Amino acid sequence: MRHVAIIGSGPAGFYSAEGLQKQFGDGVRIDLIDRLPVPYGLIRSGVAPDHQSIKAVSKRYEKVALSDRVRFVGNIVVGKEISLDELASMYDAVILATGAPVDRPLGIPGSDLPGVIGSAAFVGWYNGHPDFADLDPPLDGETAVVIGAGNVALDVARILSKTAGEFEGSDIAGHALEALDQSSIRRIRILGRRGPHQIAMTPKELGELGHLEAASPRVDPDDLPPDIDDAALEPGLRKSMAHLREFAAGTAEKDKTITFDFFAMPVAVQGEGRVERIVVERTRLAEDLRAVPTGERTAIPCGLVVSCIGYRTPPIDGVPYDEAGGRFANRDGMIADGLYCVGWARRGPTGTIGTNRPDGFEVAETIFATLGQGDSGKGGGAALDRLLAERDARPVAFCDWQKIEAAETARARSGSPREKFTSIAEMLGTLGG
Repeated sequence: MRHVAIIGSGPAGFYSAEGLQKQFGDGVRIDLIDRLPVPYGLIRSGVAPDHQSIKAVSKRYEKVALSDRVRFVGNIVVGKEISLDELASMYDAVILATGAPVDRPLGIPGSDLPGVIGSAAFVGWYNGHPDFADLDPPLDGETAVVIGAGNVALDVARILSKTAGEFEGSDIAGHALEALDQSSIRRIRILGRRGPHQIAMTPKELGELGHLEAASPRVDPDDLPPDIDDAALEPGLRKSMAHLREFAAGTAEKDKTITFDFFAMPVAVQGEGRVERIVVERTRLAEDLRAVPTGERTAIPCGLVVSCIGYRTPPIDGVPYDEAGGRFANRDGMIADGLYCVGWARRGPTGTIGTNRPDGFEVAETIFATLGQGDSGKGGGAALDRLLAERDARPVAFCDWQKIEAAETARARSGSPREKFTSIAEMLGTLGG
């Protein structure tokens, strides 16, 4: 019997477990270890709460977790209840599927002012993640600035713009729904350092902005390249450009506006004790498509800045790390003998949820090619259980998670699939004992 530990139970972790089952069949036992008592990672706490169809992929992961060959071991922090070295001694292979949950720093003067928030924190807040449930972002100003040209920036702008009624059917956290309903924000500015042809926004997410009840998207026609230039773009970006051109031609007046500021590079955040304005420098595109500052600066008054410029994987002591990429140093997912990484911890924060499937399957193939069928005599899950018991740890099994899930479903507001518990203590409290 082979034993594999996967640290992290998000999409990359579950796809890796699925791939390992395919490779080893009945000859493997897999433990998915997570620091939270709940599985699914960004499916639960990163995907926008009004995108329930995307969250439905968790049903696939549930089938994996219910297999006799896979266990969910939640509420266990590697580095606290158990070390990575101890796991390596118990398992034939250890896979790091820890994701990239840390915001890439904005790194401009004033970015430490209250009111400057990274997207991991802001998204975690409205999704009810225990780390960010108490964030309390300032929503008392009229203008919010969102920095970034990807789908996370779109998610943040959309969530800030929606009416309470538009969240029906979503699982947005109750505290966020209440705060957003009382929000004074009427203008959202999305800043992109480069132009429309350089965005990483997908057409589906862009198109949603055109159907908001109380907000209208706006694009300055002067920022758009000639129509004929769109022909050279790949199909997805060409569709995104069609939306931007519709926004530029739109005349609908609504209570809120979402303005795309292209060729706009943030250079400083200013304010007395909190965010009051952001200074932006106009850019132009160089021949290699880099954003080149022009020296022309303006200040945008605002009370909230959400930085959506990327994420980093937290380093782990003793594990080689790629500082530039914000991920573990690896070659095709292999860090060292017996130690692997998948997902954003391997690639950096790129790709979609589905990108993690071939990624996890590839590492599973590598592990099988290295180990093959057999029995190394390592203790695997039984050894882990003994050590956790000695340390009075409280692991959460998948059946425990199902009890938490049932309790969240039972307390849901009308029209919502669940009302998430936003603290670990609340989650564990549903289990008794």
